[in-house]
Amino acid sequence: LIGVYTNRHGERWELQLKGSGKTPYSRNGDGRAVLRSSVREFLCSEAMYYLGIPTSRAASLVVSDDDVWRDQFYNGNIQKERGAVVLRLAKSWFRIGSLEILAHSGELDLQRKLLDFIIQEHFPSIAVNHSNRYLEFFSTVVSETANLIALWMSVGFAHGVCNTDNFSLLSITIDYGPFGFMESYDPNFVPNTSDDERRYKIGNQANVGLFNLSKLLQALKPLLDPRQKQLASQILEGYGERYYTRFTELFKAKLGLPGENEDDNYLIAFLLKVSLLC
Repeated sequence: LIGVYTNRHGERWELQLKGSGKTPYSRNGDGRAVLRSSVREFLCSEAMYYLGIPTSRAASLVVSDDDVWRDQFYNGNIQKERGAVVLRLAKSWFRIGSLEILAHSGELDLQRKLLDFIIQEHFPSIAVNHSNRYLEFFSTVVSETANLIALWMSVGFAHGVCNTDNFSLLSITIDYGPFGFMESYDPNFVPNTSDDERRYKIGNQANVGLFNLSKLLQALKPLLDPRQKQLASQILEGYGERYYTRFTELFKAKLGLPGENEDDNYLIAFLLKVSLLC
């Protein structure tokens, strides 16, 4: 993260470099990115933006003279590739994992401070002094995550690595890695060649979203009282209905189905099944 930029419209964007090298927070990798993956992130994030799907965006791409060694297909064939750096923008780069790691290490004061900062900066409808602010925050993230994944499904987008560290707290699409778009309908479609267990297949994205939200609730629980914990569990239970409602709305719009008809859901399911058989 290199800073925050405010444009002429008063919009604030956090600027982040991908592929610029190691930072104090890097894991065991080299912190670099190759040209092919950088071009893919640039193009896809812009495509998703113009498809109307909440996403980070790419501002620039710079090709590096440095060589980067990568095993592209995870088959032991390591090759030298051209490096690149993408300057990407988002309203926030905080993820579910940002809170999960603090809860895991018992840093509750820091977690509370971070949560209050996120709410104040990015959730203006929530009063930062309100005793239920964390509950309202969780409710918003649950609803918007369901909306985001329904939008992914409406265009056949598979993220590829849906862990808690790749799920935005603002429910935007971030960290374009081994993503892909279905050429034809296949709920078992997996764009990630290293995902041998098909954990992140496109048909499982809604379930993975629920799993990640349950991890977020687990991270928030030390900050909630018993009544709030119970209400938060009820909110999480409503995730499936929220996702299904939004999914149905999007597919009805694709089919040009106005109003409410009890046969609409049957028609959507039937057409998807027909697509699978074709």
